[in-house]
Amino acid sequence: MAALLRSARLLKFSPSGLFQIPGSRRSGAPLGRLYSGAVGGRRTGVCSRQIGFVSDSVSRCVWPYTAGCVRNYAVATEQKDEASVAVRSKQAQQFDWALTKLDSSVRRTGRVTKTLLLRIFHDICRTGYPSGNQALLLLRSCGSLLPEMPMEERNELAHRVWDKLQELGAQYDVSHYNALLKVYLQNEFKFSPTDFLAKMEAANIQPNRVTYQRLIAAYCQNGDIEGASTILGFMKSKDLPITEAVFSSLVTGHARAGDIESAANILSVMRGAGVEPSPDTYVTLLNAYAEKGDLESMKQTLETAESADCSLMDRDIMQVIFTLAKAGHQQHIPEMIERLRHERGYIPDAMNLCLSLITQGQEDVAFSLLKTFPTLQSDSSDLSNLGNFFLRHCVNMDTALEKVVRYCKELQELKLHTAPLTFTLSCALEARKLGASLELIKLLKEQNLPVRPHYFWPVLAQPLKENNIAGVVEVMRGMEKLGVSPDLETLSIYILPVFPSLEAARQALKDLGISVDSEAFVCAEVRSLAASDLAKVYTIMSDPSFPPLDLSFFRSSLITGFKKSSDVESMVKITELLYKDKRFSNSNFNPSEATSYFLYNLFDNMSAGQVEAQEYKLRSFLNQLQTRNVTISLNICRGIKNLLESYHCTELIKDVIALVDPKERGSVSAAPRATGDENKVLALENKLAELKAENKPLGLVLKQAIQALGAEENLQRALELKQQHEEEMTAGAYATLINLCCRHNNVEEALNLKREMSRKDSSVALDPSKYIALVKMLSVNDKVEEAVDILKQMKEKNVVLDDNHITSVFHMLSAVVAKGGISTVRRLQDTIFTLGLAKPTANLCSPVVTAYLDSNDVSGALEAALECQKLYNQLPRIHDIIVALVEKGDTDLLQKAMDFISQERGEMTMLYDLFFAFLQTGRYREARKIVETPGLRAKPGRLQWYGEKCIISNQMEALEQMVEMTAKLFECDRDEMYSYILRLCKETNDWQKADATWTKMQEENVIPRERTLRLLADILKSNGQDVPFEVPETWYEQATPHTQQVRSPLAPPSAASGADFQASLLALCKKGKAKEALGKLKELDKQGVALGPLPYDHLIRALVAQGFIEDAMTVKQIAESRVPSFKLSDVANSLLIISHSKRGQTKEALEKLKSMLQLDHVPSNLAITRLVQALGNHGDVAGIQEVESLIKSLGTNLNLSSMVFVNNTALAHITNGDVELAVELFDGIYTSPNSSNASMSFVFRKVLESGNDKALDKLSAMAERLANHFACYRPASDLFLQLLDLDKVDDAKFMLARCNALAEQKEVLLSFVAQKAQSPGQTGKIKNLMSLVPDFTEKEVLYAYLMKCHVLDKDLPSAKALYEQMQKEGLHVDELSLKRLAGLYREAGETAPFSEPPESFKFYAERLREKATKRQAQAEE
Repeated sequence: MAALLRSARLLKFSPSGLFQIPGSRRSGAPLGRLYSGAVGGRRTGVCSRQIGFVSDSVSRCVWPYTAGCVRNYAVATEQKDEASVAVRSKQAQQFDWALTKLDSSVRRTGRVTKTLLLRIFHDICRTGYPSGNQALLLLRSCGSLLPEMPMEERNELAHRVWDKLQELGAQYDVSHYNALLKVYLQNEFKFSPTDFLAKMEAANIQPNRVTYQRLIAAYCQNGDIEGASTILGFMKSKDLPITEAVFSSLVTGHARAGDIESAANILSVMRGAGVEPSPDTYVTLLNAYAEKGDLESMKQTLETAESADCSLMDRDIMQVIFTLAKAGHQQHIPEMIERLRHERGYIPDAMNLCLSLITQGQEDVAFSLLKTFPTLQSDSSDLSNLGNFFLRHCVNMDTALEKVVRYCKELQELKLHTAPLTFTLSCALEARKLGASLELIKLLKEQNLPVRPHYFWPVLAQPLKENNIAGVVEVMRGMEKLGVSPDLETLSIYILPVFPSLEAARQALKDLGISVDSEAFVCAEVRSLAASDLAKVYTIMSDPSFPPLDLSFFRSSLITGFKKSSDVESMVKITELLYKDKRFSNSNFNPSEATSYFLYNLFDNMSAGQVEAQEYKLRSFLNQLQTRNVTISLNICRGIKNLLESYHCTELIKDVIALVDPKERGSVSAAPRATGDENKVLALENKLAELKAENKPLGLVLKQAIQALGAEENLQRALELKQQHEEEMTAGAYATLINLCCRHNNVEEALNLKREMSRKDSSVALDPSKYIALVKMLSVNDKVEEAVDILKQMKEKNVVLDDNHITSVFHMLSAVVAKGGISTVRRLQDTIFTLGLAKPTANLCSPVVTAYLDSNDVSGALEAALECQKLYNQLPRIHDIIVALVEKGDTDLLQKAMDFISQERGEMTMLYDLFFAFLQTGRYREARKIVETPGLRAKPGRLQWYGEKCIISNQMEALEQMVEMTAKLFECDRDEMYSYILRLCKETNDWQKADATWTKMQEENVIPRERTLRLLADILKSNGQDVPFEVPETWYEQATPHTQQVRSPLAPPSAASGADFQASLLALCKKGKAKEALGKLKELDKQGVALGPLPYDHLIRALVAQGFIEDAMTVKQIAESRVPSFKLSDVANSLLIISHSKRGQTKEALEKLKSMLQLDHVPSNLAITRLVQALGNHGDVAGIQEVESLIKSLGTNLNLSSMVFVNNTALAHITNGDVELAVELFDGIYTSPNSSNASMSFVFRKVLESGNDKALDKLSAMAERLANHFACYRPASDLFLQLLDLDKVDDAKFMLARCNALAEQKEVLLSFVAQKAQSPGQTGKIKNLMSLVPDFTEKEVLYAYLMKCHVLDKDLPSAKALYEQMQKEGLHVDELSLKRLAGLYREAGETAPFSEPPESFKFYAERLREKATKRQAQAEE
């Protein structure tokens, strides 16, 4: 066909006589560029009725009208085989929901947004393996369905989608080429139909009728009747029907060729050919007249259409309006607008037209149409801002500001919008249109509308990022002119950080005439100084004139200052001031309570290493607080105690306990986590007395008593017990006492006890942690030789140190160096490494270097590091040394360091060390030169190290610079780099920065990983922002997969055909007669009947489902003997895992899971869940962790909640008697900054059902603590609802009394009601909840669920009573409830006192859902 078209061109052959119309001209206009005005429609024809409107902008991406204009449209002949079929199936299911949403958007609004389309496209690109349907839907969406995008951008997107999906292995057929043609027509893309056909032929794709129709449309829209005639002649030769779409195209073709008379006569030709013109053809003719501006002919055509009973819809008239506007005939538009009838669906169609007109630059026409919106004239406040979409798009398209302001003024005058100017400003700020934003802010001020300081944040952001003081000052000058004073947040975040010092900022503000005595500046000054100068902070805060400032505004900075500072006196003074002064706590907290939380946050924000290293400072701090009568609550004390125990820093616990009020102190000291309360100690001492009186062995009880006293930190009483029963002392008792002495720094007693223990039994060895504590105590008390002797004993007794012990050794060395003992640390290091107790690491070598750095002796630090490299091949803290040298400007030492590193570690390592040092010190110009070094490659480990460092130290600027500078670094993982920025945004809760990062990622065409998208989504959602992409929701349930066919080939046929037997076996399996089918299979096997793999697999599944695993394995053996390549399907394997798990055979179930994964098979979610639950019941924590690791390595998202593993791990701990570990696990989950609203109902249910009161007490205490002190209500809500579910109403009532906030957890409570309403017999539970929490939701909603319960229970009297009650209370009864109640009346043989709603249950359920959807849609618009 392509060759035919070329030859026709060369021979000047034109079968245009085929279209000759009597009385018409045959000559057309000169050959022009291809043009399209058609923009989608309801039919497959080319010129079907349009539903959208496009721009006639000239494409920026002009493809020449020559060969090669169409990109590589060949079919991909090879499929990638990088993942198994099962994994690909899971991936396809993941995106079905996204594509459904795209289709739903088209059906609901007639358009899709660029954001939605791109995020789905990006997800498909990221995951791979796009299906043909996915590719088709994406391609179709690149045309007129995107009215907010200029046509050239839509073309670029279409080509991008085509190329990328083809690259990913999408198989294209003729429908895809047709879809691409349609997009070309809608977007007026100029292309060569000849070359397009040639590409199809090269790809072995045969054009069909639709292809030819659209090629005709392409020629006709360019006025090229000759080209259209050639294709039409070919269609006739192929006997392809000439449809109305072709005639409509000819109308356009003749009109654009300048022969409007022939265009009009096409309608007569149609009738002569037996095709009656439809509204589509009349619309095409109207558009032809509209392009000419011929209003009279348009009126005549409209009359003709009406007389021909062709009713034109509003959307048809809108197409004509768009054509008039595009052709410059705006004077005729009002008459067309008057013809609009405001039919159903008018609003979305009119919105699309407005968007298209604005994109086309016809804002005035769009505004005149906007004013016709009927809903805008409503008095409803919800509908009074529907002009939002108009204003937003004007801003996005850079419409002249004067016009936009005029629109705003008119909208407000007509009461069509409540605050149009303010909304326009928000759009400009959101779109980062800084110039427009400033102008709008001025206008707001002129109109006496409120101007908030945060309006200037986007304007300040850029100079702040560039560290441009002049730019910030200029903005501040503008703020001052407008009379807007910067508030605390503006000063702290956007103004002060740009200045080198507070004094410089103070001077700059004074120069501008801005008061530096304002509350905002003083508070910002405190926030800034809190991280660096505590003494000055105290001076400012203690001034009686200092304004009230809630601690929450500067708590983070103050904690940073406390962690960095060694000024204990100022720390104590500030804490005491916070404790006593009401100015620093809001009305919800008294000062003492706020201070208690501050102390908890201080410890919570410190790592284990920091607490170990600052132990002496913290002890001094706590002791001085006690002397100043600063107390903390019992719960806060327990929280800090838990933190210290998790850090393995138990030495500070007694100092924390000392801060508790003496009346409560006994409770916490007598209730340590491991031993119980004071009564236990007394009971043990009484037991000792009894055993001694009876002359029985008391070694075990003595050890328990000493351990209990140790938990209370009661050293004196423990030593007394030891003195009383010295002959009965065991090695374990001695070890406990020695450790207690170490915690109390009682050196002599510890050494005496150690000697006594050795005299009794020289072979006894302490555990490693106690040895390390002993070495630490001796070293810090200048008994170095004794410490070395202990280390030698450890070697003699073959004491093995694991990773945790090595960490303790590091903390021990750090504590020693903090006392100024560099020589002591060197001696200990040499001994440890020489004896082989630990291998040299950079961490263990670092304390000596740390000592030099802390004393500002950079030269000594460098020498120490170089010596470690020579002795142990380690370079401790080399980054900090290089940073110090760069800051100091010591080029000689820096050169020495670089030469040494280059020689020892290589030039690449040296360059990275220097790169990170320049970044750290803000020398970005030098850093960029380093990263541009030829041959430098990305080293993921090094980049990750610095990224993590920036996250921990909150260095956003340095991190951003690193990410930006490494953009072109060879083999740099860009998603990984951007994920570091997003993680820091998560830590700082900076959603604006996260959103800007997402924009940069798109600009850089980074394909994000799923975890990156989830992280970004969490940041945006937590700040109430729209997420610009879709992530799998936790409530999403995968559809049950279709039965999988076994991928084994059929066995060769035997003498007796197995087809009939196969059908019989499958029928028995479906009926649940697995045993009967097994007997029949054995008979067939004896007869040698050959069967395919399918009946074997189905029979195995049926047997396993009924618990006959052994029989199933017998069938498997038969199948493998008959079909050598037989493999179980995923369904069968999953059933096997479930059955083994139910039997408690966790080992077999785990092995089956591993074998599935090795074969790239994907287990069902239920199989994984049952296995994990079985492991939890057996207390197998390691097994659960192994399963979790296997599932994470699968490489696909199974939509399996992480709480499956968390809850069952907790149950495993409880099963093992370690309730404390379960509590710690949940504490970590729910107090984490990344905590989601995850449920632990499963654990509460299991504990309640098992009657484990001990576990229940501790878990309930945890839940109440989280609720009352951390405002985390989910655990308490779960327990409360489980108590209700098990009819423990009194317990639930008491819990509600202790935690009143449970009544506010409306979403969780309503979810419980909805769940209970799914099953019969649950009415009582819902009523119990209503009696305890009467007003947790609207009565209409609650009564609807109650009605459903009564219907499920077949309880007509209760349903009648509820219906009467609703009528008395004047509540609306929805149709779904009436439908249910009417059915109940009918079943009872009674007549309902109302008319039964006529539609189906599904219809009314969908209607209720649509109401919620519409409300959401209105909010979006």
